[in-house]
Amino acid sequence: MAKKSKLAADARRRRIVARYAERRAELKRDSINPTLSVEERQAAMSALHALPRDASPTRVRNRDAVDGRPRGFVRKAGVSRVRFREMALRGELPGITKASW
Repeated sequence: MAKKSKLAADARRRRIVARYAERRAELKRDSINPTLSVEERQAAMSALHALPRDASPTRVRNRDAVDGRPRGFVRKAGVSRVRFREMALRGELPGITKASW
């Protein structure tokens, strides 16, 4: 089980990313738009850098949906490798079978 503070921080980051997603996309689009002047592109880049660090989607960590484990995340199932194996062996994941018995 992950620390409650780490889970809370990740949830906070997810909310911040969602809040700034549209603004961030607009600024990124403007910063590389060749039809805008150099000053406008630099202004867009400065505004992009002025956004909070946690507004960047790369700062969000994929975590196990059950216990919050940050390592060994299996994207298809949304759980860690440890939990994935347990759930697969119990038959809780439809379509997932063990390769050899």
